[in-house]
Amino acid sequence: MSLLEVRQLSVSFRTQGGWFRAVEAVNLHLARGEVLAIVGESGSGKSVAMLAVMGLLPATARIECERLALDGQDLLTLTPKARRRLNGGTMAMIFQEPMSSLNPCFTIGYQIDEAVRTHLGGSRRERRERVLHLLELVGIPDPPRRFAAYPHQMSGGMSQRAMIAMALAADPQLLIADEPTTALDVTVQAQILELLLRLQQERDMGLILITHDMGVVAETAQHVVVQYAGQQVERQAVRGLFETPLHPYTQALLDALPERAPPGDFLPTIPGIVPGLHDRPQGCLFAPRCSRAEALCQDREPPWQSAGSVGWRCHFVQGDPPTPVFPSRAHPPQGGEHD
Repeated sequence: MSLLEVRQLSVSFRTQGGWFRAVEAVNLHLARGEVLAIVGESGSGKSVAMLAVMGLLPATARIECERLALDGQDLLTLTPKARRRLNGGTMAMIFQEPMSSLNPCFTIGYQIDEAVRTHLGGSRRERRERVLHLLELVGIPDPPRRFAAYPHQMSGGMSQRAMIAMALAADPQLLIADEPTTALDVTVQAQILELLLRLQQERDMGLILITHDMGVVAETAQHVVVQYAGQQVERQAVRGLFETPLHPYTQALLDALPERAPPGDFLPTIPGIVPGLHDRPQGCLFAPRCSRAEALCQDREPPWQSAGSVGWRCHFVQGDPPTPVFPSRAHPPQGGEHD
């Protein structure tokens, strides 16, 4: 049984120009102990999809989903009270920008203790011991002193460690990390990623890592989902994706890696921007930016197609010259099973 199952998840927001679909027909399967990376540029719907899974989107969002289950439990039928007990307990999320995610008016210890008190209970002394253990677990030096510190007294790296400690307060089965290293310098980034992976392996958690850094994906994940403009455009095991990317967008992301650039040359870039509400093309959403686009791409939106655990959304398989593919089904498979 999958730890997390997401089937045909779509999210729309009401705007002055009409409903804007930020996430379209996303399918995910995550096994216990697996690390899944979701990659794509800003605006590709990565964070919105996972906030929908967590039930943290505002009331202005319209969410459609055929199935959303955690360890076999249907999340779509839970009451708001039951959902609140689940969030921070069985499933938890580490948000972007730790300095803005922590409440500046309360100490680090108080904020982590609140999570322990909500989900585990216990006496004040027991909770304090639990918080100090969590601070030590995530590598924060001198836990008793940091327990009484306020967020502004912590560095970015220490604040991110505190956020991880808070997310782990109730031993979640599923941890979602949304760009956990964005605001940190390179050395601290490596430390945070190493910490997350160590904790994930020790606790056999399912980990979803949201990122736009393909280098991070190569070092951490087992499977990868690539999103563009709210759609899944590719799904592969990490090795297969780096060796044989199927979608031109994935290839473009890989080409932009500094280590792949020719010596002394400029880094390759992807022209244009992710389409918004008023500039979405009729056919393939990536076609205006794709160097391989042909007339078919401009006229017809490519359906999702799959072969076993591999999936892609493109009219043409990568190769030279491009070979047209006419799939037999027009929607992603219900789930998205992995090897």
